[in-house]
Amino acid sequence: MRTYTMPASSPRHRMYFVEVTDTFGGEANYSWVTRHRVRATSIRGAVVRVNRESGLGLRRSADYGDCVRYDSRSGATCAFVAEWDESAHGELFHVREL
Repeated sequence: MRTYTMPASSPRHRMYFVEVTDTFGGEANYSWVTRHRVRATSIRGAVVRVNRESGLGLRRSADYGDCVRYDSRSGATCAFVAEWDESAHGELFHVREL
């Protein structure tokens, strides 16, 4: 049986910006933060890739229109996911490619 994997340059793949941070009292705290540029076919696909790398078990929490918030199972961390915008995210330091 042959399996087909879509090439990374496929037009169906898009870039997403994922920002993971700690929480305090349920609110994003930003005492530490990791930023990721993720290639995926959807926001959910981007979260799946981050989950695979981090093991956080992120689950959808809120939709703010321009970004979606995901909370970890423990509630100690959260992630914000948005479509990559070069003008907004391109100049950020320490953005990890996934």
